[in-house]
Amino acid sequence: MKQRYYSLDVFRGATVALMILVNNPGNWDYIFSPLDHAPWHGCTPTDLVFPFFLFAVGNALAFVMPRFEQAGAASTLKKVGKRTLLIFLIGLFLNWCPFVKWSNDALVAKPWEMVRIMGVLQRIAICYFSASLIVYFFKLRGAFVVGCSILLLYWMACFWFGNPGDPYSLNGYFGTAIDIKILDVGHIYKGEGVPFDPEGLASLPAAIVQVLFGYFVGHYIQAKGKTYEMLSQLFVAGVLLVFAGYCWDYVYPITKKTWTSSYTVYTTGLATLTLALMIYLIEFKDNRGAWSRFFNVFGKNPLFIFVLSGFLPRVLALARWVDHLDETGKKVYTTPFNWFYLHVCKNIATDLRIGSLFYALCMIAFYWLVGFVLDKKKVYVKV
Repeated sequence: MKQRYYSLDVFRGATVALMILVNNPGNWDYIFSPLDHAPWHGCTPTDLVFPFFLFAVGNALAFVMPRFEQAGAASTLKKVGKRTLLIFLIGLFLNWCPFVKWSNDALVAKPWEMVRIMGVLQRIAICYFSASLIVYFFKLRGAFVVGCSILLLYWMACFWFGNPGDPYSLNGYFGTAIDIKILDVGHIYKGEGVPFDPEGLASLPAAIVQVLFGYFVGHYIQAKGKTYEMLSQLFVAGVLLVFAGYCWDYVYPITKKTWTSSYTVYTTGLATLTLALMIYLIEFKDNRGAWSRFFNVFGKNPLFIFVLSGFLPRVLALARWVDHLDETGKKVYTTPFNWFYLHVCKNIATDLRIGSLFYALCMIAFYWLVGFVLDKKKVYVKV
């Protein structure tokens, strides 16, 4: 009989809460450094959020895989394929919505030619699909061999096909040419100042392995049960993975934006240590205080809350009004969330980073309240 792990729900919920925190600052120009991504190489706490979520996807996969195996290949392909398609389309919908934008004083259509195709949800969808099929058809040991092979082959691809002078740099990364060729430059993220997509196609393989590693840990937890042997070995595995990723970084830099293999190993180690700590506190010490109940609310409806946190600001941005006139007499517009930041959060301290952080914390509280109401009503949005 499977044992229930409340700690896994808390881990997943905490990851969603951190996603909202780092994605919703009051002002992107005023962020405390731990709440911003590394400029390129390196890893900040913010760079841990996405891989931790993929790791959690793998944990959950370990609990449903036995049902997939009992249902057979046709049923598994149908279920996994349907869920993958829905998550991918929701991500694409978020990138395109609300389908119009302000241009001067008029709403104009947002053309499909300028819509980014990839994104966080799209990557989650493809990683879930790929990892599910790898585990289903190759089983545990085969999936481990496939995962390790992918990490090594991706490293080789980055080195051999990248710019010979600096293959691991923004301009030297081989995957950008692939993304432009397949997706077209109009559909690619340009936040780095040039066409480059941090959720592009070429960096997908190492992210898929992140889900596989999460599956391995989830499978191990189930197999060993709630024992101190399981817990101690999780801690050892986490330390070894962190150390391996750190060593690999010397020849293959830890880089979130190209999801390097060293980044996968390093962040998996940190995720394993974090999960082990939560298992110890919650399952062994029965420390289920307000902190765990708070994060568990996010874990009950993780996808819905994450999507809502991306959808609501985009839609509310259509409702705008004149806030004031600048020194030249030009109208300065504001929107509901922006007004809240400018007139409430921004002024709480002279350090504008504090106001920006306070706004992000308010967003967490708001979406937690939505999740709390849904949980009280026993409403759980599944995909």
